[in-house]
Amino acid sequence: MTRADHLTFLRRAIRRPDLLATPFVTGPRLARDIAQVIPQGSSSTVVELGAGTGAMSDPIRARLGPGSRHLAVELDPDLVAHLRRTRPWLELVRGDAREFTRLLDEAGIGTVDVVISSLPWALFPAVQRRALLRDIAARLAPDGAFSMITTWMALPSRVGDLRGALGEVFDEVVETATVWLNPPPARLFVCRRPLVRTDGAGTSNNLDE
Repeated sequence: MTRADHLTFLRRAIRRPDLLATPFVTGPRLARDIAQVIPQGSSSTVVELGAGTGAMSDPIRARLGPGSRHLAVELDPDLVAHLRRTRPWLELVRGDAREFTRLLDEAGIGTVDVVISSLPWALFPAVQRRALLRDIAARLAPDGAFSMITTWMALPSRVGDLRGALGEVFDEVVETATVWLNPPPARLFVCRRPLVRTDGAGTSNNLDE
C-alpha cells in the first residue's frame, strides 16, 4: 500500500461515511490474514467485495496461481478510478455488492471458491444482510470459504446479530483473534460449508430442505 492509497481512501471516507465505515485502510497484517483462506498457489475463483484502494487485492493476488480468477467489486467511483490507475491487472467491476448474483452472472462466474469482504456488514439492515449472505452461500463451492472483517467500532449487539445471520447459512463460523494493531482493531469471521445452494432456476434453497 502506498501513501496515495491511504490518502485516497481517507478523502472518500470523509466525504462518504455512509459507504465507508472507517477512515482507515485495512492494515497489512489483517489483509494478509484474510487472504490466507485462499490455498497458496491455487487456481481458485475469488470474489473481493469492497476493494477500496487495494489493501486486500495485493495479498489476494500474491496467493493465486495460474488459471485463477480474481474479481473485485467496488461501488465508489473515485476508488474505482484509483484502482484502475494503480492496479491495472485487477479484474474490477463497479457495482453494489448487494447485487452479488447479478454481478457474478454478468461476469460469467458460476461457482466461487472464496469470497473476501471488507464491507461494513454490521451496519447493513438485517433484511439486506441476510439476503446477501444467502446469495454468497448459494454461489460458494461446497468446500469454499467466506471471510469478512469485523472491527471493534461496531456495536456488540449488531455483531451478535451478524454472527447469528452467518450461522443461518454456514455450518462453520470461526471468529479469529483480534489484530489490535489494525486501525481500528479488528478480527475476522471465517465461514465454511454453506448451507444454501442455487437450483437450476437460480433460486436459493437450504441444503437440508
